Amino acid sequence: MNEYIAELIGTAVLILFGGGVVANVNLKKSLAEGAGWVAIAIGWGLAVSMGVYAVGQFSGAHLNPAVTLGLAFNGDFSWAQVPGYMLAQIAGAFIGATLVWLHFLPHWKVTEDQGAKLGVFSTGPAIPHNFSNLLSEIIGTFILVVGILFIGANDFTEGLNPLIVGTLIVAIGLSLGGTTGYAINPARDLGPRIAHFVLPISGKGNSNWGYSWIPILGPVLGGSFGGLFYRYIFSGDFHVMFWIMAAVTLLCLLAAYLIDKKQTSLIQ
Repeated sequence: MNEYIAELIGTAVLILFGGGVVANVNLKKSLAEGAGWVAIAIGWGLAVSMGVYAVGQFSGAHLNPAVTLGLAFNGDFSWAQVPGYMLAQIAGAFIGATLVWLHFLPHWKVTEDQGAKLGVFSTGPAIPHNFSNLLSEIIGTFILVVGILFIGANDFTEGLNPLIVGTLIVAIGLSLGGTTGYAINPARDLGPRIAHFVLPISGKGNSNWGYSWIPILGPVLGGSFGGLFYRYIFSGDFHVMFWIMAAVTLLCLLAAYLIDKKQTSLIQ
């Protein structure tokens, strides 16, 4: 199988299961309605494991542009393949989200909460605050990429690695996910947000594009810096991009802080 097709299929599987568990919990008259955060965190962990099992042998199953960037910065992946992987991941996420919409078709109309519907497709902050939200996504994705590299450095029984990676996702969700919904994956948020925007979802409301830059930029910064951090600190391979990415990350956080400060002053 072509590796780009594999990334598309694997990411679609990820979103079908991941978005599906959120729909199960959020949408009215679902038999799993109200199952809670633990069910969502476990569901997303299993979603990642299933996506990796599906296509790992063909593409390495990145399923996430932040992971692709992290591996490229760590020297484990060709930069020439990065754009193709990213496009395939976003397309796969869109397809997966569309399948979730179709699967729960009668439930959209009976669910009045527009935020609950949007939450099936994309993430949002518990407390809107650009600096804190961006930092949360940076930290979560940094831990994801470094954790994946930690896992890859150990020997496991053949076939066990995807479950270990899924456990890492559950750990991030249970420990760090409550602030922003832990996108930690630009494709996971962008592809389904586009699907929410274009699909004829009953009473869906807006797609909250004003927030959408955070679950894109945060994971890109966190994943890239995670790959460089592992390369420099754990592998001992110095690369000047480590310091460049650190500076870029700090500048982006500073910009987010200034945006918050300006918005606060306007409100006052």
